[in-house]
Amino acid sequence: MNIKKNYDTLIIGAGAAGLFCAIEAAKRGRKVVVIDHNTKAGAKILVSGGGRCNFTNLNTTPENFVSQNPHFCKSALSRYTPHHFLELIQKHKIAYVEKKPGQLFCQNSAKDILNMLLHECEQAGVKILLETKVLSIQKDPENFLTETSQGNFSSETLVIATGGLSLPQIGATGFGYEIAKQFHMNIIPTSPALDGFRGNPEFQDLWKTLSGLSTPVCIRTKTKNFEDDLLITHQGLSGPAALQASLYWKQKESIEIDWCQNQKLSEWFLEKKNQGEKKTFKTLMGIFWPSRLAEHLATVFEFPSKPLVEISNQTILELVEKIHHWTWTPEKTVGYARAEVTRGGVDTDHFSSKTLESKSISGLFFVGEVLDVTGELGGYNFQWAWSSGWAAGKSC
Repeated sequence: MNIKKNYDTLIIGAGAAGLFCAIEAAKRGRKVVVIDHNTKAGAKILVSGGGRCNFTNLNTTPENFVSQNPHFCKSALSRYTPHHFLELIQKHKIAYVEKKPGQLFCQNSAKDILNMLLHECEQAGVKILLETKVLSIQKDPENFLTETSQGNFSSETLVIATGGLSLPQIGATGFGYEIAKQFHMNIIPTSPALDGFRGNPEFQDLWKTLSGLSTPVCIRTKTKNFEDDLLITHQGLSGPAALQASLYWKQKESIEIDWCQNQKLSEWFLEKKNQGEKKTFKTLMGIFWPSRLAEHLATVFEFPSKPLVEISNQTILELVEKIHHWTWTPEKTVGYARAEVTRGGVDTDHFSSKTLESKSISGLFFVGEVLDVTGELGGYNFQWAWSSGWAAGKSC
């Protein structure tokens, strides 16, 4: 290969993790180049959080992440925390708001985050090459040799920050997994996550009828529960509660929905009956639900049409049980086109949790979403990008 450009560090992927890694490496005096096949850097940053980028979560813990090795993320997260990133935000005087506890968003635009990263790259002397396609990667005893559409590069270290499969419409590909396979690394099976559920035919009419309605619920998967708003769409379930649950859901598993979270319905209904309540069960549920939801779930739960006072206590308890423990088996999640992240990825057992460097191939690093570390909804995945990028940047 005819080498035209020599760098200390070459980073493939100009997203959150790649740019942050570049900044830290360049601050150490490394000559760094970032290449990306997209026409612009940080495409996923710009569309995240409805265009306002939920850039971190102050309450980040390792328990907010899914991985075959749940301990892997601990080192990077503990050494570069949300408060460290917030200091950078404040240094650049970026206005931000806290929506839900710990969830920090740009007050104005996600462009503020991207512009901050690009400014830091410029100040540190990072070279960024866009519309650059990688054609091949080779490793000789000393360097990585990378052939691209913009020429051939030699670098002491190589960082893979290519992200996952989610949002292919803005350039996401599985290229990072291909590189991992080239170097004989295992891939934990991938699937779309944080994307909600598509319904099965049994309740298709219900979803269509109630499309656009949002209500607070508790969703329970086999391993974790979430209390948040559920949005009914014409094809199934979305909103924060469903997106969170999709990260922990596996094909053919059921989820359980409590349509009246934290409400002691059995006591309330039995007391109403003892008072001689003549309204129907459906009418009374309108106190807890939007009327449209009460109207249609009355059919699903087979609410009796007679007055509450005429319904047996046993029937009341059975109806309440259905409301609190409605079991449903989704057909699938919505898919990569809408998924915020990719669950699974390159097996973390191949890497040092401190430096993100390959244990078997000196100088090769993987950071961010391409790895088998996936955060819950709420800014956790961006924090993993910053933390993992920072950790690798200190060593690559």
